Order: sequence, then structure tokens, then C-alpha cells
Amino acid sequence: MNSGVLNVLKPPGMTSHQVVAWVRRLTGERRAGHTGTLDPAAAGVLPICLGQATRLAEYLAGADKEYRAELVLGLTTDSDDTQGRVIARREAEFVDQGRLEQVLAGFRGELLQSPPALSAVRVGGRRSYQLARAGVPVPLPPRPVTIHRLELLEFLPGAPPRARLLVRCSKGTYIRTLCRELGDSLGCGAALGWLLRTGSGRFALEDAATLEELAGGWRAFLVRPSAAVAHLRAVEVSDDEAGWIRRGRAPARALPGSELVRLLDGCGELVAIAQLAAGRIRLRKVLT
Repeated sequence: MNSGVLNVLKPPGMTSHQVVAWVRRLTGERRAGHTGTLDPAAAGVLPICLGQATRLAEYLAGADKEYRAELVLGLTTDSDDTQGRVIARREAEFVDQGRLEQVLAGFRGELLQSPPALSAVRVGGRRSYQLARAGVPVPLPPRPVTIHRLELLEFLPGAPPRARLLVRCSKGTYIRTLCRELGDSLGCGAALGWLLRTGSGRFALEDAATLEELAGGWRAFLVRPSAAVAHLRAVEVSDDEAGWIRRGRAPARALPGSELVRLLDGCGELVAIAQLAAGRIRLRKVLT
């Protein structure tokens, strides 16, 4: 059975799409997709859903993300990272650790953030980066995001000064934009140096498998669908109920609450994702 989620350690230099294509070739499973893009230069956790588990992607994509990032001060680029075209260089030696800590405090909590022009956001059916590279102005309205945790791990004085950050944030947060806005607040400009995603929901860096490890036996790293959505409360259903659910019929019994739950059969296998509402069970995604 090919259904499940692979916690892939994406290497720098590959796009997220290229990693998914590589996994398709390796596993022979055409139904495959990731749960949140990483920039080509970035590395780290890239969960990839296979088979029936692709139906669970929306319940994984909305999870909080955690990153380690390098902030490079005194540099502004068209992509908000050091991979882009340099727009300006400014003196930044006046920024010390204390000043940076003060500015970081203003970026914790709920924020409005505009995605970078060079991003994969769709604008009128095309990717934003395609329009930007064609010289077409790209108006990207700000979106609400939440920075749950923002810590300075290390400050490195120099020319230019650099800082290493820990960021835990909501879905849709751009670390490149965060770096640019930090630089604007400091008055010297800033760009993202490198980025490592260390967590995506339940999937952590220490459990991620390299491409080499996957090539040596990917099935050993496959996370079962029931475990992939373990953040949802489990409700066990009888064999009869499981049969009804697989035919699209929700169990008739009443359950209190108004949350999303995972319905498991007697063997602990995921049968469906359901919504509890007004004492009823409403099926959302059924795995056959």
C-alpha cells in the first residue's frame, strides 16, 4: 500500500515540485503532492502525501511552520533574499544586538504581510514571479499571518552584520518578507541569507529522510494516514459503520462537539475525516 506521508528533507537547489516529481518516480505513485512550498534555495522539512493520503493535504498544509533563518543586514534585493538582484547596499554596523532585539519584539503576534513579488502566489492564473520577471507590476495585498515565536539565536557583528533567527509561524508566512521588514524597521535594509524549515505541524527535522535514505527503502519512512493527522481527535467506528462510511454514508449516532475528527476502524486505520456539528457526524474526506 502506497498511501501515507513521507517527511522529506528537501535539499537546497531543488524546487519543491522537483522533489515531488522525484518521489513519484521512486515510488511509482502518480498521486503525490507536498503540503507547503519551500523556495529552491531553502532546505528542510517537506511533507509529501502519497496515494489516498493526498486527500489529507489540506489538513496538513494549514499547520504551523518552524524555521531557522539567517538575516543579512545592509542589503536589499528584488527577491528579499541574497539569491536576488541587489537593489541597494547600506551601512548596517550601527545595528547591535540590543537594537535588533527591540525590533524583533514588534514582529511577534498577528501581522499583515505582503508576499514577495518573486513568489509562487497566483495572480490572474499566473505565478507572481512569472509576472515580476516579465516586468509586469504585481500588486499583492497584505495577508494576516501570526508569528508565534521569534527569537534571536545568534548575532554576528561584521560587515555586514548577520543574525540567526528562530521563527515559528502560521501558514502563509514568508520569511523573506519578514527579513525585509525587519531591515526596514532597523533603517538599513535586510535580506534572507539561508532558510531551513525545521518543522511543519507534527513533522520535524530530526525525523526527515534524505533523498538518499528514501532511495534505499522509502516504505520504511512512510507515515500512515491515521498518524499523519494525529492532531485530530480519534473516534473509533465499528466494522459496519466503516463499511457505511466507505459508501458515503455517515454514522447515525450522535457525538457532541463541533470539531474535525478522524474516524478510525478497529485496526486503527483511517476511514475518514469528519466534522462534528449539532450532534451529527458530517463526512469531509473518505479514504477508500
